[in-house]
Amino acid sequence: MNKNQSLPWDHPRFKSWVAVARACQLMQTVLTRELSGLDIKPPHLDILVNLYRFEGISQQELARKLLVGRSNMSMTLPQMEKRGLVERRGDQKDKRVLRLHLTQEGRAVAEEAMAIQTALIERTLSSTPIEQCHAMAESMERIILALQAENAEETEQA
Repeated sequence: MNKNQSLPWDHPRFKSWVAVARACQLMQTVLTRELSGLDIKPPHLDILVNLYRFEGISQQELARKLLVGRSNMSMTLPQMEKRGLVERRGDQKDKRVLRLHLTQEGRAVAEEAMAIQTALIERTLSSTPIEQCHAMAESMERIILALQAENAEETEQA
């Protein structure tokens, strides 16, 4: 970096990036604390919510939705099965595929956890006008698309 270049923290995009990262990290910290009474962490919540919405998806589909590797799922799902939150069932048409389902206990924990998460989001964003929430979501979606495209290029080159 030479004397004529501005420092990164002086750049509006850098400031925005840092603010998003800090907000995400703090939200995860608070959410982790608030979910502790259910003995789950945010990654468990992500799985529970997705199985609540998309009952019967495969482990590979779930990993893709959560933007994590299948190995990540392979480590987390057995813990959740052992706790009685999730179960794997064979696919009716393709016996090689296992479908993921919430147990009755898993559904109850998912509902409690979603209520905790929703309350946290409401407390955090209640003073933010809905239009700003929409604009923020659109901005984050553009960032996600850009990063997914970059990640896909990186994967293709590897």
